[in-house]
Amino acid sequence: MTGIKLLTVRGIEIKMHITFPLILVLAAAQFGYLNTGGFSLSGAAFGVVVTLMLFICVVIHELAHSLTAARMGFPVRDIVLLPLGGVSQTDRLPERPAQEFLMAIAGPLSNVVIAVLLIVAGMLLPMDLGQGLRKLLTTPARLGWKDTLPYLIVTNLGLAAFNLIPAFPMDGGRVLRALLATVMSHARATALAVRVGQGLAWFLGLLGLLTSNFLWILIAIFVYSGAAQEGRMVHVRDILQGLRVRHAFSRRALALSPDDPVSHATDLTLESFQADFPVCDGERLMGLLTHTDVIRALKQHRPETPVREVMQTKFPAVGLDDELFEVHRQMTESGLDALPVMDGEQFLGLLTRRDVNEVYQLLSVNPELLTQRQGVDHNR
Repeated sequence: MTGIKLLTVRGIEIKMHITFPLILVLAAAQFGYLNTGGFSLSGAAFGVVVTLMLFICVVIHELAHSLTAARMGFPVRDIVLLPLGGVSQTDRLPERPAQEFLMAIAGPLSNVVIAVLLIVAGMLLPMDLGQGLRKLLTTPARLGWKDTLPYLIVTNLGLAAFNLIPAFPMDGGRVLRALLATVMSHARATALAVRVGQGLAWFLGLLGLLTSNFLWILIAIFVYSGAAQEGRMVHVRDILQGLRVRHAFSRRALALSPDDPVSHATDLTLESFQADFPVCDGERLMGLLTHTDVIRALKQHRPETPVREVMQTKFPAVGLDDELFEVHRQMTESGLDALPVMDGEQFLGLLTRRDVNEVYQLLSVNPELLTQRQGVDHNR
C-alpha cells in the first residue's frame, strides 16, 4: 500500500495515504456545525486539531504493534494512515499463538496507557476533569477547546475497546485466533475466528439498518471484508506453505531485446500466450515489460516504440529458494505482474502471478499433491 512518507521511527516508515485528508474534511464539517445551526470556524478548527491529535495516538498504537513485532523477529516495512485508522505492513506474521497474542494486544494496551497518562495529567492541571468527562458523555453536542483532554481520554479508551472486538481485521480477531490456536491448529483457529467476525459483521449491519446508523453499516462492511480477506490469505498460505520459487517459475520464458518494438511483445503474446517479458541484452537482464506496461505503451506511444523506452528498470528480484507465498504477497502488495528469478547476476527465468495461481489451483483441487509438493515443477 503506497502513501506519502511523513517520518521514520526505528527504521519504520510512517506514511499518509492519499485519502487521509478526507477524515480532516469530515471532522471540520462535523465539529463546525456541532454547536450551532450555522458554521463555526472555531468548531471546524477544533475538529481538525483533535482529529490530528487522535491520529498521533493511532500512530503510537501501530508503533506498539510494529516494535513488538520487530523485537520478536518480524520486521515491519511501514505504517500507512488511512481515514479509518492505521495499517502496519509486515513481511510475515507469526504462527505461534503467544507471539501473535503479544503483537495484537500491544496496540490496544498502548491506547489504555495513553488514556491513563492523560487522566493523570488532567488531575494535575487546574481543571475539573470529572466534569469534562461527564459533559462529553452526556452532552457531546457542545464541545469546545477546553474539552480536548476529556475527548482524547474517551476516544483512546474507545479505540482500545473497538480494536478488541473479536473480528478481523481488528486486533481482537488476532487475539481470538491466538487463544483458539492454543487448543487447535492455526488453520482451524483462523476459520473459526473468521466465522465469528463475519457473524458480528452481520449483527452490526442489521443493527445499523434498523437504527439508520450509516457508520455501523460501514464498520460492518469493513469487518466482513477484512475477515474474508484474512481467511483467504491464510488458506493460500496453507496451500503454498513449503513451496519455493523454484517449484513455480517459468524457465523457458521468451525474452525481448531492448531495441525490439513494443508491437513485437504483442505478437509474442498472441503466438505463445505469454503476457510478461524479461528484457535481455544477451544473457544480461536489462529490464521487465509486463502486460500492463504493454497496454500502457500502446495507448501512449506508437507500436514501433523501442522496448527500452517503456520497460521497467527498477524492480525486486527473487531467488530460487525464496518462499513462494511471501513472494506472492509481495507481488500482490506492490501491484507487480511478474518478477525475474535470479541466481546472483544470472537470469534464470520469470515468476508471474499466473504461475503462482496455477500451482495454487493444482494443489487446491488435489490436496493429495501436498505430500508431493517438493516434486511440483512448473515448466513451460
